[in-house]
Parts: sequence; structure tokens; C-alpha cells
Amino acid sequence: MILFQNKLITAKDTKIKQYVVSVTLIFGLSLFCYIFKSFVDYRIVALVLLLAVSILAILYDIIPVMLSAVLSSLILNFFFIPPILHYKINDSEDILLFFIFLFISSVNAFLTNKIRKQENKINEKEEKEKILKLYETILNSLSHELRTPISTIIGSVDTLKSYNDVFLTQQKDELLSEIEKASMRLNRQVENLLNMSRLKSGNFKLKKDWTDVNELIFMAIGKINETVERNIIFTPDEELPLFKIDEGLMIEVVHGLLHNAVIHNTPDTIINIEAAYENEKLKIIIRDNGKGFPKEEIPKVFDKFYRLPHSKSGSLGLGLSIVKGFVEAHNGTVSLNSKQDEMSEFTIYIPSETSFIKNLKNE
Repeated sequence: MILFQNKLITAKDTKIKQYVVSVTLIFGLSLFCYIFKSFVDYRIVALVLLLAVSILAILYDIIPVMLSAVLSSLILNFFFIPPILHYKINDSEDILLFFIFLFISSVNAFLTNKIRKQENKINEKEEKEKILKLYETILNSLSHELRTPISTIIGSVDTLKSYNDVFLTQQKDELLSEIEKASMRLNRQVENLLNMSRLKSGNFKLKKDWTDVNELIFMAIGKINETVERNIIFTPDEELPLFKIDEGLMIEVVHGLLHNAVIHNTPDTIINIEAAYENEKLKIIIRDNGKGFPKEEIPKVFDKFYRLPHSKSGSLGLGLSIVKGFVEAHNGTVSLNSKQDEMSEFTIYIPSETSFIKNLKNE
């Protein structure tokens, strides 16, 4: 109810603004022309006012534009068409000019408004089609990406319940490992949906604190190693200062990029991580020698629900979008440089306060 009332208030404010701007523009132009009326023929004034009405017709609704058309006609008659400061018109040509001006400005306002409404309908239709397609993509992804780990968990639990007495310890451990992996996969998908919801609504605040980036990266690598082993190379730079950032979000950023490198590449892919302090910014590079991205797909990789064509990885297409959202929440940037079948390189820049441990102790 409150949201509906707010929309009504916003719509009312917009309508009032249209009337104010329309009337102000006509009066302003008329005053300007009146000041220089000795240098400007009234027929030129008619063209100037007609142009103003045409511009308003492109931008605003029909009623304030029609008001502007009528108002400009009356002003043209009273202040510019002889006899000045009188509504009586003596010359038949001027009478014709007045009615032609009124007719053209009114018809122009009506037709332009009609065209604009038609364009809005077409745009709304296209937008609805995009939304429906997006919902279809989401539902298809959810039905697959959530059903798969749930089915794995249910199947493994049923097997354990049915054959618990005959299974060896190793077989039980394998099933429990499958349950754990499926649970973590399911948890990641749910976390991605929740994180995207938080980013969209803006209902989160950065919890900045002094952070050891080397430790942060090791924690992100540890989260990857909980589910799969990969060749991840990171040499910590002990000379790095502490950065005042949201450690939790930045762990998710690094983990998200590592997870992307893992699921889109073969197990023998080498992933390199670098961290540096450059131009008063935290710089993190995550590079792999994997499949890379097609050149035409690079601009789309950070879009919500985007997945590479023919991708077989278990993903909703939210990971990189969330990475971008968390980085931008720090007023930072993330970019991708990639060559298909050769390499991918994600580069993050985060502007941040810095402090070395010896300085921090004195704070």
C-alpha cells in the first residue's frame, strides 16, 4: 500500500514538473523574443515558439504540451502580431498565420505524443519478452542446478539407510563425501541467489576492517580445496600493507573468480594469483592457462545469469555478476583479458586506505 502511494506521489510530482517546465519554457522564450522584438520579425517568433512546442511534445504528455501550444498562440497574438498588446488582428494574413500556428502546434503535439506512446508500447513489449526469457532461463537453471545436488543427497542418504549394515567404512566415506560435495554445491547456489538479491536491493553495508590480503587469498584458496584439488599458485608478498576492506566480501570475490576458473577448465589447468599495491589501490590478478573466453563473449561475462554458449558447468550464471557487484561496492573495478584456448586474466583494482602493522599498532 505504501509503495503504491509512493508511486502515485512520484507520478503526481512528474505531472506537476511537466506543467511547470512547459509553461516556463514558453514564457521564457516569449520574454527573450519580446526584448529583441525590434530586431526579430514576429513570423520568426512564431517559428521559435513552434520549435519549443515540438521539443516539449517529444518529452512530455499531451495535456501540458497542448497547454503550451494554446499559450504560445495567445502570446504570439497578444505580444507580437500587430496590433501589439491587443487580441484583435487586422491583417488577413496575420489571422491566417495565427490559426495555422495554432493548428500546426496542436497537431504536432498530438501526433508526436501518439508516436511516442506507440514507441513506449513497443519498448514495453520488448522488455516484457526479455523478462520472460530471463525468468525462463532462471527457472531452467534452478530446476537443474538445485535438483542435481538435492537428488545426489537424497540418493546417497537412501543408499546409506538401506545398505548401512553391509557397506564397508570406505564405501560409507565415499557416500558421505558425495553428500558433502552436493551440499556445498547447493549451498553455493543459494548463497549466489541471496547475494544477488542483496546487491539488487542495496541492503548491505561494507564492514571494512584492516585486512591481510595474503591471508584473505589463502582463505579463498582453502574454500576451493574443500571441494576440489587444483593447481593454484600464490606467492604471498610480505611487503604488502594492510588494506581497509570488507574481508568477507573480498574472500567471496577471490573465491568466485577461482571457482569460475575451476569449473570452466580441465583439472590440469594452472591458476596463478598475484596481489600488489599499485597507485594507492589493491591490485589482485587471477590468471589461468585454460580455455579462455571467445572475444565476442567477453563484454557479457559479468551480466546476470549469463552462461557461455554450450557450457556444461553447474552454474546459474551469477558468480561473475556477484564478483563485479562486490568489487563495485568497494568503488573498485574488475576486468577480463582473455584469449580463447590460451588464457584468461581477471584484474581487480580496489581503492583503499592502507597501513603497515607497525603503524596500525599506534592507532
